[in-house]
Amino acid sequence: MPRKHFRKYLPDHVTILEHRHLKLFRPLLRHPNLWHLNRHSVAGGVALGMFAGLIPGPVQMLSAAILAILFRVNLPVAMFTTLYTNPLTWGPLIVAAYAVGSVFTGETMAQAIPPDFDWQGGHWLNYLPELWLWFKGLGETYLIGSVLLGLGLAALGYAAVQLAWRLYILAYLRRRKRRTQRSG
Repeated sequence: MPRKHFRKYLPDHVTILEHRHLKLFRPLLRHPNLWHLNRHSVAGGVALGMFAGLIPGPVQMLSAAILAILFRVNLPVAMFTTLYTNPLTWGPLIVAAYAVGSVFTGETMAQAIPPDFDWQGGHWLNYLPELWLWFKGLGETYLIGSVLLGLGLAALGYAAVQLAWRLYILAYLRRRKRRTQRSG
């Protein structure tokens, strides 16, 4: 893959290790796979980011970072990949997760009546408890569906990165072979 292009935008791991707020986590952040752009590390980072992106609430990037450290895959890629979930994609993802979960629980969308989301733009500290109650109201069908959808998206993301990386390498080798044949 065009690693030089991505390296321009990624912070240097030495800079991150020396950051004053991250000194406590320095031993956890030393593994080279957390920062290297190789096929397996990036594919694992995408997979974990796809899975962590379906975690409700604002802890998706934190979850992706923790999982990346545990599984020793590319940390910035895992955190960046969670951004596929946003206010525009949340609705379809919730419906998809519920549909996947209903295959296993037998509950239909018509039977699911989540409680009203009753935040009403009040104090921001009340937002998370209200969001949690709303997600809890979706029940086990949504929970099962979001875990299975997250695992499916993670597998697809991993396979897509592995395939794209492989195709890029094959195209590069073909171009190089043509260049050497023309010059030789």
